[in-house]
Amino acid sequence: MTSKASWITHPSCVLHQMDAGHPESPARLLALQAMLVRSGLGASFAQIDAPAASREALLRVHDADHVDRILSSRPGSGRLWLDPDTSMSEHSLDAALHAAGAGVLGVERLLNGEADFVFCAVRPPGHHAERDRPMGFCILNNIAVAAAEALARGLLRVAVLDFDVHHGNGTADIFARDPRVRVFNTYQDPLYPYWEGRADAPSLIDMPLPSGSDGAAYRAAVVEGWLPALAAFAPQLLLVSAGFDAHVRDPLAGLRLVDGDYAWTAQRILEIASRYCEGRVIAMLEGGYDLQGLSGGVEAFVRPFVESGPERVD
Repeated sequence: MTSKASWITHPSCVLHQMDAGHPESPARLLALQAMLVRSGLGASFAQIDAPAASREALLRVHDADHVDRILSSRPGSGRLWLDPDTSMSEHSLDAALHAAGAGVLGVERLLNGEADFVFCAVRPPGHHAERDRPMGFCILNNIAVAAAEALARGLLRVAVLDFDVHHGNGTADIFARDPRVRVFNTYQDPLYPYWEGRADAPSLIDMPLPSGSDGAAYRAAVVEGWLPALAAFAPQLLLVSAGFDAHVRDPLAGLRLVDGDYAWTAQRILEIASRYCEGRVIAMLEGGYDLQGLSGGVEAFVRPFVESGPERVD
């Protein structure tokens, strides 16, 4: 299969700064750009700058008060703290808007036939941002904005697959009662944000894993928990909250995935996308705080999309 792949980012995403020494740092995107050059994968992607998301796109998933608070928050100097883990500095508003806009552009390119795989290399991440509040390094919910864009363009069934080590509570909060969206999570439990589940939310498929779980446990959770539900749902688009902090090298958690587990995940996603989605996949960067683990995991994950069709990776 010949892939049409897009890599979407924006310079402001590198300029966004948290505290000195904060793990969610500009070095993360610089490491991914270096990986594209070192691996040769950069030649496989159309590399595109993200637009800023419109207020209309944000209001599909966030309350107006939350959107207005963020849009009016542009510290000229210093830092504005949104929660104990999340702050904004001079360039953070631009970064957050372009991070959310990357998913909007990704949906447009997929539905127009300009791409079949999109990787959004953006920060700040988004999957912890709830309908009415930022949290956990996240200001706007980038993947939710992309899902809502797809629904606004006429799709009826969208799946969000989240393999970040932390539960995507914000995406779950936004789509818990929306029958058009299924949200699938693997995550370490217990761990921030200490997700307790939602009994009233059949759209959420959660597969918690204890600290120390390795690739075999993770793969079993995907095979047993995700794949049957994905087949039953038959999504028209796959959106991936692609966090790489479940990597064995990552300092913030205790799962033990390796690069091969991310390649295996990509193959499973390719199989589902080929069967139900006309091959359409958008991956949005979430966590991943060891630079070697992040760049190795991303390289392993994206390579199957640009080099081959669905075939088994052991």
